Amino acid sequence: MTVKVRVIHSCDDNEVVSRIGSVLRVKICADEKNPLVNELLRKYLAEFFEVHPKHVNIIRGAKGREKTIEISGKPEEAIKEMLDAIP
Repeated sequence: MTVKVRVIHSCDDNEVVSRIGSVLRVKICADEKNPLVNELLRKYLAEFFEVHPKHVNIIRGAKGREKTIEISGKPEEAIKEMLDAIP
């Protein structure tokens, strides 16, 4: 399943903040110039969606704040239910 993510940098804790339409807003505790931001995002989303990190891939936007993420390793309906539960 493909998910659009808007990354918010420099926070106290990694967390999914909200969803605006189809865009998931995620706080990641790293400076935006940190080269490990994408890896931290992948690991956090893998933990959030309960999949292995290798099942979370950044398809588009690796250098920007808005990214397109592909999540696999779990049925699409299960991922959709998790997304629908986010206010």
